[in-house]
Amino acid sequence: FEHNIYPAIMSLYKMVITCQTLLSDYLSVKDANKTGVAHEAVNNIRRASKTMTEQEARQILGVTEQSTWEEIAQRYDKLFERNATSGSFYLQSKVHRAKECLENVYQKNKQDGTP
Repeated sequence: FEHNIYPAIMSLYKMVITCQTLLSDYLSVKDANKTGVAHEAVNNIRRASKTMTEQEARQILGVTEQSTWEEIAQRYDKLFERNATSGSFYLQSKVHRAKECLENVYQKNKQDGTP
């Protein structure tokens, strides 16, 4: 029974981390509106979300350009779960953003017909 519920719990935990990230970004903008620096805060958030390069994402996940998507997904799951037990939200967010970055790269390559 415990083994059947574990994937569901991990999926739920990943959703919570994503929601925490979004809420944190939202609250940063909301607080910035109160202090009059909303524009700068929004630009910083945009820059932060765009600054991860494919190379950085691969370094974070420990994968190469030859890695398959399945290998990347497995590495992501392993790192995400490891950080779930150690409690580092910062590392989890970096791992999550790295996966998102590579997911975009792989989807673009798939559309372009590039392996």
